[in-house]
Amino acid sequence: MKSIKIIIMLFLSAGIIYSQTNNSKLYSSGRAKYFQDYLNFMDDDGQSRVDLFIQVPFKEIQFIKSSKGFQGGYSVTVSIYQDDKETLVFEKVWTEKITSPSYKKSISRESFNLSFRSINLVPGEYFIKTILADKESHQEYLSERMFKVKDYKVKPAISDILFSTNKKNSNDNSKIIPNISRNISNSKVGLNFFFEVYTDSSTVSNIEFHIADKNGKIIYSKFRKQTFNETKTQIYYSINDTTLNFGTYILTVILKDNDGNQISISKKPFFSRWVGLPASVQDIDEAIAQLLYIASPSDIEYMEEGKTEKEKIMRFLQYWKSKDPSPGNEENQVFEEYFNRVSFANENFSSYTKGWRSDRGMVFIILGAPNNIDRHPFEYDSKPYEVWQYYDLNKSFVFIDHSGFGDYRLSTPMYGDFYRYRN
Repeated sequence: MKSIKIIIMLFLSAGIIYSQTNNSKLYSSGRAKYFQDYLNFMDDDGQSRVDLFIQVPFKEIQFIKSSKGFQGGYSVTVSIYQDDKETLVFEKVWTEKITSPSYKKSISRESFNLSFRSINLVPGEYFIKTILADKESHQEYLSERMFKVKDYKVKPAISDILFSTNKKNSNDNSKIIPNISRNISNSKVGLNFFFEVYTDSSTVSNIEFHIADKNGKIIYSKFRKQTFNETKTQIYYSINDTTLNFGTYILTVILKDNDGNQISISKKPFFSRWVGLPASVQDIDEAIAQLLYIASPSDIEYMEEGKTEKEKIMRFLQYWKSKDPSPGNEENQVFEEYFNRVSFANENFSSYTKGWRSDRGMVFIILGAPNNIDRHPFEYDSKPYEVWQYYDLNKSFVFIDHSGFGDYRLSTPMYGDFYRYRN
């Protein structure tokens, strides 16, 4: 079988992840302005290998004009700890330099930089932290997650699944272009992915491919006979005979013996997107409900009354098109900013209710980040409280945690001009 190589290049990016910082050290969202993916493979020596991909959209990097066009850059720090989150087992820092030939390309959502590193680790649970630091703005963005490194001593076994945008042939080799965001926004190109199967000898087995929706309902299933090489077989597969609606899905690859018994399994979530929808929008009904702070009740009702999901999405996009301050550009800044705030609120202010419905979430979405926050979490003679100050508005908001479990409530209601969304 011909070798398949993974290439690093500029490619399309769908969606932006938001994080806001300022000098007063306000809330840190924990969500970075980059996409990343960790994947388990087996190296040529039989050891477990983790391939780390980090994809950074150009528009999230600050560029400066130079004689070569527009230049920017960032550093990446990868720290891997034992599952206690304290014992450091690996750390690596590297820098990426980016040159854009034009200003338009430097701010385009279709441009980004992709970096790749491989790390050999003993099988087990790990805590991985990545930090991206912009060279010019000096802002840092953090992402943390637990990750399980697989053991490939027992065979047959399947690697993790790597999604791709497409595959290109070059001489005797095939090259795949990774899709790290896992956003599938163009159904015409199908669902493309790559994985490896590890065996001790040449054999013929069955492989099944399933796609399930967010409720676990299988909407696509297919199997085929596959001849596997001794040691390692690389498989690139495309699913083009199914229609994916807007939403979150799970791709499952199952290896079975000739009697139908499951030998190994690998799963990977992905997202089917409509062009124009932010990556943070994963449920159209909830996204419509989240317009509470900017849309009129009649506008929301009109969108909710769409008879199909497609019709709801079309009405949703039409509403935001009417709010676009610069319809000639490819981006709707009001649209993106609003849902960036919603995402930020969900991550920082969720307690008994989702963050966007909380009082702090409401104020954050409507007015944006405050200029200063005065926190009082451990006052002896009072409940925990926070004071948010907006200097330009000459206004402060007090939030009190009456329950002691992070459920901060606004002490006085918002009204009048203050309840008007500000971009």
